[in-house]
Amino acid sequence: MRIFVARLAGTPVFDPAGDQIGRIRDIVVSMRPNDPPRVHGLVVEVQPRRRVFLPITRVRNIEADAVIFTGSINLRRFEKHASESLAIGELLDLTVEIADEKVTVLDLAMEQGRTGEWLITKVAVLRGAPGRGLRRRRGETLIADWSDVTGFGSVQKDQGAANLLAAFEETRPADLANALRHLPDKRRAEVAAALDDDRLADVLEELPERDQIGILSRLDAERAADVLAAMDPDDAADLLQDLPSAQAEALLGRMEPREAAPVRRLLTYAENTAGGMMTSEPVVLPPHATIAEALAEIRRQNITPAVAAQVYVARPPIQTPTGKYLGVAHFQRLLREPPSTLLGGAIDSSIDPIRPDLPLHGVTSYLATYNLVAAPVVDEMGRLVGAVTVDDVLDHLLPPDWRERDEQPPGAGISPPSTPGSGPPEVNGGG
Repeated sequence: MRIFVARLAGTPVFDPAGDQIGRIRDIVVSMRPNDPPRVHGLVVEVQPRRRVFLPITRVRNIEADAVIFTGSINLRRFEKHASESLAIGELLDLTVEIADEKVTVLDLAMEQGRTGEWLITKVAVLRGAPGRGLRRRRGETLIADWSDVTGFGSVQKDQGAANLLAAFEETRPADLANALRHLPDKRRAEVAAALDDDRLADVLEELPERDQIGILSRLDAERAADVLAAMDPDDAADLLQDLPSAQAEALLGRMEPREAAPVRRLLTYAENTAGGMMTSEPVVLPPHATIAEALAEIRRQNITPAVAAQVYVARPPIQTPTGKYLGVAHFQRLLREPPSTLLGGAIDSSIDPIRPDLPLHGVTSYLATYNLVAAPVVDEMGRLVGAVTVDDVLDHLLPPDWRERDEQPPGAGISPPSTPGSGPPEVNGGG
């Protein structure tokens, strides 16, 4: 059976009882001078975002939509040895040669030999610049034997990342961010350069501050400003607060004034207050808008569930800071009303807004008291200036390094490590 490794990215991993324990993020191989690479196993991501190693010898079945393992899986965090390579993260997009012609690696195929070991046997490539040898059209995809390909061991200045990103195309930004964290600095920079501004902005929002700054510092100033503009204003403000003031001001100066204005406003609030946590782009409509218009707004794909949970009603202008704040209409109420009803008639007048200077513990108590996922923030002039969502609060309640921590994942059958090195903790896979 021949399996192309890039297609395995994101595939669910199950134990024989049918319980999903994670998803495949990469394939670990060892490069050998004169023989095809040997497949050691799979990198599996288990919750909460911990990468562990599943030996290929414990994989019982590989299907298009599932990988089933037997025995047990070690839950210690995966660390790649110097002699190992990540097939998806490091080998895709390499420029290699077939018969003296430069080609780009699209994918790798692994097969199980007669002795039971898995080997990388085929390389899917895309023709690059014209050259000697293959005598085929440029842009053609070829499947070559591993033995016919040279150049995998060379260090390349600019590897590109199109095919790696194709393998992670369907993943959430948080999962792609976690994948980036486990790549070498050079590869991480190549992936960041290949992402469009919106996708990179989404990924940066899910990274620890140190990694955000590292990626941003490798971008030229114009690109960095464009990416900041694509981020949610509250996340952009948080990132700028961690930069030297001169660098932050220079980046703000390169942003369009209308995009920089909400970020500058957020930077005036203390970090652990409602103003410092809030988003300045909640869903706001005037009272004469209809329920149908409100539902259309919260159906937009680019807003989060917490932001979409309510529509804030204010007098024009409806961009923050708005005109006089009138109240909030919860999406459940919107679903119960006729579409032609005016939004002003669906306002919940029992919920008072909070002020920008309300500290974190006050915001937390407010959301808990009223069972809300977001709270309107109104200034002393009665204008809506933003909304604090539950994910903003969690970001500030969790330890600063929570995105970098390897917490012990939940699940039955986990035992602590008995000795240093490669011994378990493990989850029993049965069989």
